[in-house]
Amino acid sequence: MELKPIKSEKDYYKALERLNVIFDAKPDSKEGDEAEVLSLLIENYENEYFPIEAPDPS
Repeated sequence: MELKPIKSEKDYYKALERLNVIFDAKPDSKEGDEAEVLSLLIENYENEYFPIEAPDPS
């Protein structure tokens, strides 16, 4: 997969599908590096479009 910023919901789901395929890749391998970068891109997209608010302590 060509790594690029996730700019749409379509890109987001495509990235999730790819991460699911390479999730168990060995660290320091080509796919392991791809999985690490994809997870960061996915996390960034989720933080922007699906934020989780802090719980109300009261």
